[in-house]
Amino acid sequence: MRLDKFLKVSRVIKRRTVADEACQNGRVSINGKVSKSSTSVNIGDIIEVKFGDKILKFEVLSLTEHVKKEEASDMIKIM
Repeated sequence: MRLDKFLKVSRVIKRRTVADEACQNGRVSINGKVSKSSTSVNIGDIIEVKFGDKILKFEVLSLTEHVKKEEASDMIKIM
């Protein structure tokens, strides 16, 4: 699954266009490498997203194309 889509589906970022902008600005990294929005996300990857002065770091637990709002938090484990 693409990084921008994963961020939207897991509800880390609310819209895919915003996720794409974050990737273009170098605010998203996978396993310590700054990543583009088209980068593939795999189970077990560690993703860091910078929101201003805050950093959200989490591990990918599952890749699901469509998920309910209540189940979105089960896709990641915050570190």
